[in-house]
Amino acid sequence: MSADRPDDPRGPNRLLLVKLGVVVVVMFGFGFALVPFYDQICRATGLRDIGTPDEVKNTQVDLTRSVRLELDANASKLPWRFRPLTPIVAVHPGEVAQVVYEVENLSARPVTGQAVPSYGPQLAANYFRKLECFCFTRQVLAAHEKRQMPVLFVIDPKLPKDVATITLSYTFFEVEGNAS
Repeated sequence: MSADRPDDPRGPNRLLLVKLGVVVVVMFGFGFALVPFYDQICRATGLRDIGTPDEVKNTQVDLTRSVRLELDANASKLPWRFRPLTPIVAVHPGEVAQVVYEVENLSARPVTGQAVPSYGPQLAANYFRKLECFCFTRQVLAAHEKRQMPVLFVIDPKLPKDVATITLSYTFFEVEGNAS
């Protein structure tokens, strides 16, 4: 039985194999092309832009109202103790304010973490301007190291008047970069 005969059943199988091979190569290439494409979309939309300070234009402090800022701290699967030194503060929109968090590595090894902020209500993120924050960079804590980390910020006076309370929550996640 020869493979060159027109009635050979291996011919359609070979064609199918070639087509599937082409599909695999195209999908693999598409996966590689997606990473720079995703980075460009994030850069254009401002997503994942947590590593840079916010711009604050000259604002007037609104002394007629204050916003209650509730601070929350979490460590996701990290051997760290993480907490705000003052869990609740009152801030006038437009004033530069600072809060301090404390973090302690409870393990006997160095650990690297990155903090990710979240806000409640969610629209508050559009009015919360961080000038200095530990969340901008990875934090490496040596074994049993304790550190205080400030957040310098301004709440934009354009914050809707019906928002009287903002919850600022940071969650630390372990990231690559641990010292051995």
